[in-house]
Amino acid sequence: MRVLFTVSDWFGHWSAMVPLGWALQGAGHEVRVLCAPSQADALTRAGLTAVPVLDGWDMAFQGRLQNYLNAGKGLWSYPEPPPHPVTGQPLADLADFDLGGWFGANLPALAERARQSTDAAVAYARRWQPDVHVHDLVSIEGLLLGRVLDVPSAIHLWGPAGTDEQEPGLTLVPVDMSKSFERYGVGEPGFEQVTHVIDANPASLAPAVQGAERLPVRFVPYNGPGAEPDWLAGLPERPRVCVVWGTSVSEMFGEVSFTVPQVIEELAALDVEVVLTLTGADRERLGELPSNVRLLERVPLHLLLPHCDLVVHHGGAGCVMTALAAGTPQLALTNGVEQRLNADRIAAAGAGLGLPNAGLEPGAVRAAAAALLGDPAHRAAASRLREENDRRPAPAELVGVLEELAAARQPVTVGGGR
Repeated sequence: MRVLFTVSDWFGHWSAMVPLGWALQGAGHEVRVLCAPSQADALTRAGLTAVPVLDGWDMAFQGRLQNYLNAGKGLWSYPEPPPHPVTGQPLADLADFDLGGWFGANLPALAERARQSTDAAVAYARRWQPDVHVHDLVSIEGLLLGRVLDVPSAIHLWGPAGTDEQEPGLTLVPVDMSKSFERYGVGEPGFEQVTHVIDANPASLAPAVQGAERLPVRFVPYNGPGAEPDWLAGLPERPRVCVVWGTSVSEMFGEVSFTVPQVIEELAALDVEVVLTLTGADRERLGELPSNVRLLERVPLHLLLPHCDLVVHHGGAGCVMTALAAGTPQLALTNGVEQRLNADRIAAAGAGLGLPNAGLEPGAVRAAAAALLGDPAHRAAASRLREENDRRPAPAELVGVLEELAAARQPVTVGGGR
């Protein structure tokens, strides 16, 4: 069986799909991953075969643009304007970025790049003739192939957000810059016609999927390659708290969102051991660290969290789901709408708390961390989520489901269009 993955230009959007790719390959199936060149090395390190023919908007730019648009609607939490959508530099005023003028000057080039990307995806699919197709939630090429290909197709969720979210400011349907759906005669982009959704959320967190058939699977974390540090083998003398802060936060929300110094100061005042993971420019923003803080770089999160009593993070789905799989209580300091949605659903399950990162009050992190460490109910709830996840079908079992879907279809034909 040939299985085609189609992914968008962001590691966190496709990392949840990697274990399924391994399982398919381990069962003897061929897997190819349509991607942008920026993702090819990471996919190769993950052990999957990349096909780097896509070309779309940079995801950090898309995030900043969405923040700019949300600020215009009153959905921006900081008193300062969001960063410049193109440069990422601070804006003094929303009017300092001419949205209409920028689009007027750049729309033709953006549309042409998008056309080349969607057409490249269709052309490759026609040549390779997959039996099954799987794509992430915001891949416009994946959504298009789900309509164009006459093969079973499924969206693979990356976290608690589903295909029928109603949160103001949360836009998950990808933008069709080149009107590819019209060009290929398959309607308008949207999730209404999605027939299958691969969902790794435990049932108590399961998001709405608009009537699609839900294909349950266990969440198996993949946070990139790396070695397990020797010191993790020993039991800590004090509770261990892991702080995770993705570089995407500063990229998309600006330097005002970098509250890590406050987080570290407040956690270090507790009788805990703090493990801090930071990369890139964010490390340079830190001053001298307290003696009970250990700074790490590029240690896969799934190796750390089973040895931690609490994780503090920015609410990204990768952190949320990895902590869920480890049974670790969570404190999410959220910025964007999806991050708040993730935190709210974990908090509703009793396995953590969420705080807005904007306007973070002095002492708030310390109080929330103390509450999560001091109340065994949070650990018990996190353990229940882990147990729910452990009881879900392994990726190897989902392979059999995809084999059955492929066997039940008619011989492969690929839709028209130009």
